[in-house]
Amino acid sequence: MDIFDVIYNCRSMRRLDEKPVPTELLVELVGAANQAPSGSNIQMARWLVVTDAGVKKDLAKLNRKGVENYIGPKKTRPAALPHQSKEKRSRMLDAVIWQMEHMASVPAIVMACMDFGEPVNDTMMSRGGGSIWPGVQNLLLSARALGLGATPTTLGLRDRQAVAEVLNLPSTMAAFCLIPVGYPLGRFGTVVRKPLDEVMRWDQWS
Repeated sequence: MDIFDVIYNCRSMRRLDEKPVPTELLVELVGAANQAPSGSNIQMARWLVVTDAGVKKDLAKLNRKGVENYIGPKKTRPAALPHQSKEKRSRMLDAVIWQMEHMASVPAIVMACMDFGEPVNDTMMSRGGGSIWPGVQNLLLSARALGLGATPTTLGLRDRQAVAEVLNLPSTMAAFCLIPVGYPLGRFGTVVRKPLDEVMRWDQWS
């Protein structure tokens, strides 16, 4: 696929088939993620590909807590936005709930982590994103090019210690993103984004 076709048609795919993803494709995704730039080229990104049923089940439990908090009774998310109708936002929420209910049965979960070389603290976490998110985007675009569904989420990572225990991470490592991967049950299509005249200016903001 042309790179712009991939970018403009990389719809979030939360509903995934349970059919296994070949190991070589999962390795290819991580290989693409590993090509991303990092601060000072230190390359602290680490990638855990989870296919073990027990580990996926534990991650699914953490994700459920995060999702239930997100969609709780005191939710403040708007029912509609200028660029997204109430119907489309409702479908998105339904997909988030579907993913929560089926997280343990997706073929693979890729965990995007960082190894800081010393015990992790909040300051490190706040500064480390610039060296991990480019790799996450590489992985997402590569998944789309290969016909795989993948959508990043952080809802299940609020309890850093619990995540570390599930993944057996050393004290120097922390997870930034959880990415379920599998063959999509839905269809790929164009994404809906705000028009450029709302988000782009030249030289200074006005």
